[in-house]
Amino acid sequence: MHPPATRENTRLGVFAGLAAYLIWGLVPVFFKQIAEVPAAEIIAHRVVWAMVLMTALIGFGRGFADAWRVARIPRQLARIALASFLVISNWLVFVWGVNNGHILETSLGYFILPLFNVALGVLVLKERLRPLQWLAVLLASTGVTIEAVRAGGLPWIALVLAGTFGIYGLLRKQLPLDAASGLFLETVCMTPLALAWLAWLTISGQSHFGSGAGLVSWRDLMLIATGAVTAIPLLLFAVAARRLPLNMMGFLQYLAPSITFLLAVLVYHEPLDLIRTLAFATIWTGLAVYSVDLFRSAGTRTVAVP
Repeated sequence: MHPPATRENTRLGVFAGLAAYLIWGLVPVFFKQIAEVPAAEIIAHRVVWAMVLMTALIGFGRGFADAWRVARIPRQLARIALASFLVISNWLVFVWGVNNGHILETSLGYFILPLFNVALGVLVLKERLRPLQWLAVLLASTGVTIEAVRAGGLPWIALVLAGTFGIYGLLRKQLPLDAASGLFLETVCMTPLALAWLAWLTISGQSHFGSGAGLVSWRDLMLIATGAVTAIPLLLFAVAARRLPLNMMGFLQYLAPSITFLLAVLVYHEPLDLIRTLAFATIWTGLAVYSVDLFRSAGTRTVAVP
């Protein structure tokens, strides 16, 4: 049940949404601080510490009961396991991309994500697209093609990020779980693999955790903090999604990749030549067309409400 559409709830939703997307947009700065740690090890820590945090958080509510109710259904558990695989793949590619100088391409992935979701609706849910949606998808496809020609191959980081998160979102919509309980179950599925990987790194002497000077190093604290970096924006997003209309959430979702794009160009000085600018401009035009269509359709629905 969604909270009533009061001014206070709307303000809380806007604040939570802005905070979530601001964190997601700035998260490359966080991962750059531990760039010497391999992406797989970072993700293993991200899973383990997110598991610790989510266990503590949902212990205060009825999250355990909700999670257990869904986990007892084999079909739902299989969906959760698949969602876990998709989200850990997304995290791994994102962190690898950030720490190997491909922040621009990670931002590209999240710029095309809304339009990838539209395409998923056609292919999987058999939805019909409105003319402006077709135009938006065509423009995004053109932008990806331009980037592929420039790079001499498909922008695989962007496509994997959009694809894994798009399908993940589709699966999560089919699960009767809130964000906290869903993330808890996903981390439950991922934790054995993460713990096994961290144990192997420790035994083989390749672990970066606990290897610094002193009892707990700055790098250790950063690795522990990956749990909070994972859980906090997702919970803030859940607060916003329950209080804001779809068109406003659709607008806010462009904030994170926009911040990431600016970080890549202005802070980390990744190359942005004319052809790449054209690719991004084409995709941004597609997003603008998509946003116009989203606002028009939302306005049409709103008019009918007395």
